[in-house]
Amino acid sequence: MPEPKLPERIGRLYELANNLWWSWNPQARDLFRALDYPLWSTTSHNPVRQIHGMSREKLEAAAGDQSFLSLYDTVIACFDADLKGETTWFDINHPERANELIAYFSAEFAFHNSLPIYAGGLGVLAGDLCKEASDLGVPLVGVGFMYPQGYFQQKISDEGWQEENYRQLNFEEAPVNLILTPEGHPLKILVEMENRNILTHIWLVRIGRVNIYLLDTNVEENAPLDRQLSARLYTADREQRIQQEIVLGIGGVRALRALGIQPTLWHANEGHTTFMTLERVRELVAAGISFAEAADRVQQKTVFTTHTPVPAGSDIFPVPMIEKYFQNFWQELGTDRDTFLKLGQQYGSGDQSFNMTVLGMKTASHRNAVSQLHKRVTQRIWHGLWPESQAEEVPVSNVTNGIHALTWVAAEMSRLYEKYLGKDIGQKYDDPDKWKPLFDIPDEEIWKARQQLRTRLIGAMQERVQKCWADGKCTAQQVVGLGALIKPDTLTIGFVRRFTEYKRPSLIFQDIERLKRIINNPWQPVQIVFAGKSHPADFTSKFLLHQVYTVAIDRGFQGRIAFVEDYDMHIARYLVQGVDVWLNTPRRLQEACGTSGMKAAINGVLHLSVPDGWWYEAFNGKNGWVIGESADSFNPSTEDETDAKALYDLLEKEVVPLFYKQDRSGIPHGWIGMMKESIASILPFFNSRRMVKEYVDGMYLNAFDTTK
Repeated sequence: MPEPKLPERIGRLYELANNLWWSWNPQARDLFRALDYPLWSTTSHNPVRQIHGMSREKLEAAAGDQSFLSLYDTVIACFDADLKGETTWFDINHPERANELIAYFSAEFAFHNSLPIYAGGLGVLAGDLCKEASDLGVPLVGVGFMYPQGYFQQKISDEGWQEENYRQLNFEEAPVNLILTPEGHPLKILVEMENRNILTHIWLVRIGRVNIYLLDTNVEENAPLDRQLSARLYTADREQRIQQEIVLGIGGVRALRALGIQPTLWHANEGHTTFMTLERVRELVAAGISFAEAADRVQQKTVFTTHTPVPAGSDIFPVPMIEKYFQNFWQELGTDRDTFLKLGQQYGSGDQSFNMTVLGMKTASHRNAVSQLHKRVTQRIWHGLWPESQAEEVPVSNVTNGIHALTWVAAEMSRLYEKYLGKDIGQKYDDPDKWKPLFDIPDEEIWKARQQLRTRLIGAMQERVQKCWADGKCTAQQVVGLGALIKPDTLTIGFVRRFTEYKRPSLIFQDIERLKRIINNPWQPVQIVFAGKSHPADFTSKFLLHQVYTVAIDRGFQGRIAFVEDYDMHIARYLVQGVDVWLNTPRRLQEACGTSGMKAAINGVLHLSVPDGWWYEAFNGKNGWVIGESADSFNPSTEDETDAKALYDLLEKEVVPLFYKQDRSGIPHGWIGMMKESIASILPFFNSRRMVKEYVDGMYLNAFDTTK
């Protein structure tokens, strides 16, 4: 599909649509909303698709509308200032680093629902980091995969079982551009794979100032199976998984070289990407440097972030599989089989596996976990790599994850923040002092915003249900299970995240009769909204999802439990903004950090969680609730039982009564006081601005300063 021909007066509209900068800038979103609201809505807020679908008459009308042109000019001016300005945080604080460049590798990136190439929290974290790097002016490029089929679309059957549907991404209706050679042909990268070669295309995604380069093996010259190699995320097939990671790591380095991009620092986000260190060693050996010296140079310029809180969470391949794909590679490195295998082995030559997290730990000199508690867990897990050290001395630091506030904050809350905290709060939201006036916001105003957000969530859910019913895709039973009876004036709890056993989605169902009494209290009713996907190969989590759906259609709960199907970034915004309480119940020490609760908290949603991940360091006794005992003292054998009882006690004695303790005007002042404490204590610290600054000042600068 050719680029649409726009009226000259609004000729840069398509350029703007193809840079996802618009997705976190409210005036830019308003511009596309004003362009054609019905199309904006029906295209799920995808301006590329929206513009392609507009008639010439409507485009001409917009080009002649003075109010639209005024907004257009303002947005384009802001766009240019953000992309070309030299007064960013990085420019001001590190002017001597103008020639540095960080290459950030990640197996997934989540930027917007118009580009569904993500599965969950790892991708959202990577996307938020890139957006913040753009805002701060940090010189960074991203490298990942373009998954043409993305992650699956979820449908819940009438019996309550997850069904997976894959839909091919229409590249012409997405904010992506194929990289071409000067002659106009697709640029292709070659990666050797066992006894064959695999070619990849490169797609460019613009995230403000930051460019993301995504590899795609759907190239005509490739064999049919190889063309499908990059089609989907996180395949359960180990053979396909290692092939993907070879293409991502080795092919990613080669893609940057082919583009003339020469990073000075490399950041591997999780173990899936760490083959990129081996390719960089190979390059240096090919230039005449010894293996030992090359490995040392690569290590000094590599940052590795682990999000893995349990050993089984690492990508692990059997030694024969590594030998199959790398027997020629270690020869190119100028080393032998055993030396090569030790790079991915925790226990030396007796280890019959190759661990990608171990590879990341050994080939990077700057390593970090993603929360304070996760650092302690990581040091304990990988203590064997540094046996001469005490566990607390294992060389792993921590940079606690954060969220890109401008992406996740609701417009209603953003307007309140600007009104009472200053118009510049969007550029200074990591400054705790800026949030002190938050407590002066009138309770009536902040409560009105919260009610609007809850009402909007319920409206979005019921609009989905109505469409499903009208299209003949839902039975009457499914209509109830998907939320038709949820009400906008009831305390709403959200359990929204990837469905997997360790997150314990069914913990709240330990005592069904007690839960019914809590939910069906006629004076203080409660409703619970669930959303999330199970991995297609994770049958245990699929059963848990089925269990949740079964409870949702139980008449004994009076329609007050709902499951929102096909959880994605679009519905996630409604959920993190619209519920009243964010429920988080992972097994202790199995949540590296988690960020969904941060997204909710910045919108005034109160966190109700076990003391794990980020909540372990965020809870201050006044900004939410802790379920059960500390991660330092719990008993794993009774964890489910004691946590369920603690959860019910909190709901009955604290959470529900506080919400419904309202004055004659319906204002719950005690609840609002806790909301304000939550926002003020969480938003300035658990955000990607603080996170990226910590990466720059605490890790990147140290790597820049190495002489090798």
